[in-house]
This record gives sequence, C-alpha cells and structure tokens, in this order.
Amino acid sequence: MSITKPVLVLVLFLMLACNSTKKEVSTTDSAVFNSDKVLQQNATKMKEVAASLTNFDSFPRNVKNNKTDWDFVGVTDWCSGFWPGALWYAYEASGDEQIKVQAEKFTAPLKTIAYTPADNHDIGFMVYCSYGNGYRLTGNEEYKEILLAAADTLATLYNPTVGTILSWPSQKHKFKYNTIIDNMMNLELLFWAAKNGGDQKLYDLAKSHAEKTMQHIVRKDDAVYHVGSFDEETGEFLRGYTHQGYATESMWARGQGWGVYGFAVAYRETGDKAFLDTAIRLADHYMDRLPEDKIPFWDFDDPKIPNAPRDASAAAVVACGMYELAGLVKDEALKKKYIDAATSYVEALSSKEYLSGDVNQALLLHSTGHYPKNSEIDVPIVYADYYYMEALVRLNKLNKTNSAVVMK
Repeated sequence: MSITKPVLVLVLFLMLACNSTKKEVSTTDSAVFNSDKVLQQNATKMKEVAASLTNFDSFPRNVKNNKTDWDFVGVTDWCSGFWPGALWYAYEASGDEQIKVQAEKFTAPLKTIAYTPADNHDIGFMVYCSYGNGYRLTGNEEYKEILLAAADTLATLYNPTVGTILSWPSQKHKFKYNTIIDNMMNLELLFWAAKNGGDQKLYDLAKSHAEKTMQHIVRKDDAVYHVGSFDEETGEFLRGYTHQGYATESMWARGQGWGVYGFAVAYRETGDKAFLDTAIRLADHYMDRLPEDKIPFWDFDDPKIPNAPRDASAAAVVACGMYELAGLVKDEALKKKYIDAATSYVEALSSKEYLSGDVNQALLLHSTGHYPKNSEIDVPIVYADYYYMEALVRLNKLNKTNSAVVMK
C-alpha cells in the first residue's frame, strides 16, 4: 500500500513531535537536584582554597562585597571552628586524605580554647564543630581529651541560681546576666562529654539550660527572643531583648534556626518530650512564615521586606535542624514533612542565586550577620558554608539509607 503525500507529512510531524517530547523529558530528568554532585564540587573547591592558605591559626570568616577572597579571624573569634568543621564534612563526603590533612592543620590551633578560662559561650561552636567532627570521623583520642576539657571550661559559665550558662560576660552591663538562643547549639558539647567520660553534672546543667531557655526565651507566638536577661542573685527572668534582630518581638531568622536545631538535639539527648514539642513549634512557625523561594529575609518582620537582605545562613541552619527533627519524630507524615522542607532549603541554596561558583572562595552568597550594626550584610559568611555542608552530608546519607540521619 502506497503512502500519499499528505499522510507522509502527517507521519513525519508526529515523529518529530514524539522526539521533541522525549527530548523535553530527558532535559527535565537531567535537571533533578543531585546533592552528591554538589557536595563533591563543594569539597573540591574547599580543598583548593585550603591548599592556598598557609596560616593555620587564621580562619575564614567572610568575603567582603566586591572581593573574591576570604577575610580571616584568629583563634578566639567565635567563628574559628566553622572552617575546620566544614573541611571535616568535605573529608567525610569525599574520603580525600589531602582534605583530612587540611582539616587537621586548621583544627589543631583551637586546642588552646579548651584550656583557656571561658569568656563567652561560643566554646561549643569553636571546639565541637572542629574537634567534635574530627573525633567522630577519626576516633583520635587526643581530640576526645580536648573535647572533654572544653566541656569543663564551658561549664564554668553556668550559674545554678539562674539555671543557665552565661552567654556574654562582657555584656552584663547592658543585659545583666544574659543567655542567648544561640547558646542552645553549645549544649551538644556538654551532652556529648557527659556520655564520653565527663562528669554527669554536664548533662544536668545542659538540661537545665534548655529548660530555662524553653520557659523564658521561647515566646508564646512560637518565635524566640535573641537574649534573655535574668537577675543573677535570684534567678528571676527579667525580660527578653534582641541584639541582632529587627526588634525585641520580631522574628530574627537565624535565631529561629538555632532554636529549631538546639531543641531537637536537647530532645535527642534527654528524651524530654517538651523539647521535641518546642522544636516542632519553632519549625512549623518558621515554615508558615517562609517566603516562597525558601530563603528567609534576615528578620521576618523587617518592614523593608521584600527589599530586605536574605540570610542563607539561617536557611542552612534550619535545614540541619529539620533533618535532625525528622530523625526523631515517630509519625511518618511529620518525618516526611521535615525532610521535604529541609531538602527544599538545600536545593534553594544550591541554585545559581545562592551558590557562589567562581564568584569567590566561599560556597554560599547572601548571608546576613549583624544587620543592626551594619556588619556582614549580604555577604558570604563561614557558618553558612559549615551548616550547608552539614545539610548536604545529611541529605546524602538520607538518600543512601532512605531514612533521616541523626548526627551524633
């Protein structure tokens, strides 16, 4: 049977249409987010940057506007542990021994923090992010000794009358005895130490700190104060403040992230359901107020929104916190809810709008440090990279095991 010309044209048209459809599906499939690919690219970039650095007691902190290279801080800066910590995640992801060597070199100078009298609560950020990840991955006994010493040093800031760790001794003139929401993240060092040869009192004071924070710094609107002020003599809660947020009763994005993550860890370590309920409240409130593109403005109540700066670091912290939370809740629908939310934040951070690529030495663009002081606004900041790497590592493990990963 012969095919007439009109029929032939129709057949050719249908064949082209089918090929076009197949090509379109193929393009869409190749665009599916590949967390392992992004993680390996990040590890390679960090390896190259670290190889160019020769002063191991100087640590990347931020990249200023219109610059390409990191600016550095010393050992005692609260951000000093994030760079070696991120290198440990890069080593974990890649298995590259050269990255391990770099992580070890940048971790070593922080030993002094464990044996120096405490003048702030950030010992957990400085030592647990660096030595903690190093010990988790290598089992180095020297690292363990340093971690235990650091926990004892942090514990010296605890006031049994107030029931919390003093965050900023230098700010007592302004806030009296103060405890900040960020400090929830430093409790993990104390919980870890109590389980690994340290004094049991470390567990007790960490739990007390979490309870007091839950009672006084977590607000009834399911947001948090940045700072809680207490009477040092009586333990009475005086009032809440902001320090880095827009206003005392506003919702500072990164502070909300510290709360989500910190209370999830407190539940993991104590089994106290009140901590789990608090983490859920804070997480759900964050999700309810989040912009459609999944990256928060630096403060959810800045009246300049949508012309206010974003905070990629907050998105990275919350992603880690929600992966942690997903590994703790029993309800499968809740578990999926938090995994899906966290993964959407990691995907947003991995987009061309936020991943720096060749723009500079950092991994992420668009973080905001201390907006009220006009400090580190809309720039790369090292703790954004640290928690971004952690979130990617968590997501990769989740993809391989098909279950949420609790990092301990």
